[in-house]
Amino acid sequence: MNKEEIINMAKTKLADKIQYFENLIAETRASNNDTKSSMGDKYETGREMLQQEINNLQRQLNEVLNQQAILQKITSDPSEKVQNGALVKTDKGLFYIAASMGEFLCDNKKIMTVSAESPLVKAMFGKKMGETFTINNINQNIENIW
Repeated sequence: MNKEEIINMAKTKLADKIQYFENLIAETRASNNDTKSSMGDKYETGREMLQQEINNLQRQLNEVLNQQAILQKITSDPSEKVQNGALVKTDKGLFYIAASMGEFLCDNKKIMTVSAESPLVKAMFGKKMGETFTINNINQNIENIW
């Protein structure tokens, strides 16, 4: 498996998400800057709702920026045990440990990106190839680690 390709796909996906949130925030701020009309309280309520939306988008953007910071620290070096940056194959699937970004298709294989803070990774963290772990009363065998 090519970990460098997976890292690049993840970086691209995060960069797209960052751009998306930045654009949404800019558009919402622009709509918030409309001139005050004679609507009075309704106008103020609308402005407050827009501000809350901006704050919500900013929180989401900050989360994606945190994921990007985690990904910047990860190298494509091979791993011998389950750790940040490891690509782990179990009998249930392929998992890339970095930041939680959903699924990727790489070499026609579905790879789930998961955070080191996820219960799945916590259950297998530090394990080596051939070892097993249990999560949700389901045993999984680690078949390979890259």
